[in-house]
Amino acid sequence: MQQKMVIDEITLECGETLKQVEIAYEACGILNKDKTNAILVCHALTGDARAVGDEKTPGWWEGLIGPGRYIDTNQYFVVTSNVLGGCAGTTGPASVNPETGQPYGADFPVVTIRDMVKLQYLMVRKLGIDKLLAIIGGSMGGMQVYEWAVMYPEMAHLIIPIATSTRLSAVAIAYNDVGRQAILCDPEWKNGNYYPGKGPVNGLSIARMLGMITYRTAELFEYRFGRRLKDERDVTHFDSTFNIESYLRYQGQKLVNRFDANSYLYLLKAMDSHDIGRGRGGIEAALERIQARVLSIAISNDLLYPADHQEEVVKMLRAAGKEVEYHFVESIYGHDGFLVEFVKIGPLVEQFIEKYYSSTFTQSAAPR
Repeated sequence: MQQKMVIDEITLECGETLKQVEIAYEACGILNKDKTNAILVCHALTGDARAVGDEKTPGWWEGLIGPGRYIDTNQYFVVTSNVLGGCAGTTGPASVNPETGQPYGADFPVVTIRDMVKLQYLMVRKLGIDKLLAIIGGSMGGMQVYEWAVMYPEMAHLIIPIATSTRLSAVAIAYNDVGRQAILCDPEWKNGNYYPGKGPVNGLSIARMLGMITYRTAELFEYRFGRRLKDERDVTHFDSTFNIESYLRYQGQKLVNRFDANSYLYLLKAMDSHDIGRGRGGIEAALERIQARVLSIAISNDLLYPADHQEEVVKMLRAAGKEVEYHFVESIYGHDGFLVEFVKIGPLVEQFIEKYYSSTFTQSAAPR
């Protein structure tokens, strides 16, 4: 069930302070009497708090989490929140600035992955949870997972980063910037102050189209679409449309209908700027802080977060004496495999959590 919480204030990495910060979150399952069965889920770029959802609106990870599923909400208390800077209930650029009574727009302060995690931490503590059983997330959500384990090493027994990295590669930043420029060059962006108008819908749609190309694989596109045309019009007509073109345009419009362009820009910047070793003496020094057991899952053909990046982090963790389990999942879906390959990913997650939970908290399993 989706709920709202208000945090009085939060000071960000950039030095600015946000007051009366709203957090939209979803809580599924029942927290047991000893509060040992709580799992936090962190979402990706355009995700939201509805990881599980309900019968009317299934969540984006409904195939992984829910009653009787791999992360069983009959056994675990699962919480997901919309990230700071988002546009699905948590304070972001489209939110009203309490000091002006107008939407923040481009006056919204720059947020980082660490800021997102800090707000999640305040939420978790306000829910009365002293330590999480596990923290799980893919893509940008996986960045948050690693950051949780470094910022608050005492707060989680297990972490599960999937299809992610401790910092973006140059090519991932390059793709993000092309999407960013599509929005910034749209005359309807108006320097970020387009509310209450629709804003740069064309720019955001193009950014999403580019994103979809990076999320999937050439093999999948060839299999699903090939060179097939959408209609009977001859290919020599200027307005003839291939099925792949129609698909990308549909995905662009679909995002425009539910997402704010400014939030897209702010979250892209948070991903680009993220480096778990920044200000900590490098990645290896940062990873030394981790106390949680780690399950790292990489997806084959992941253009944005290649498996070798995750393998490098796994080697660093093992060299530091951390408990790490690593799995490489074959998938035609590429990066989006973390949102699709439940039959392959689910058992790995289920076994990792259940093995630790059953051996450590056998007396705390009964819901209150």
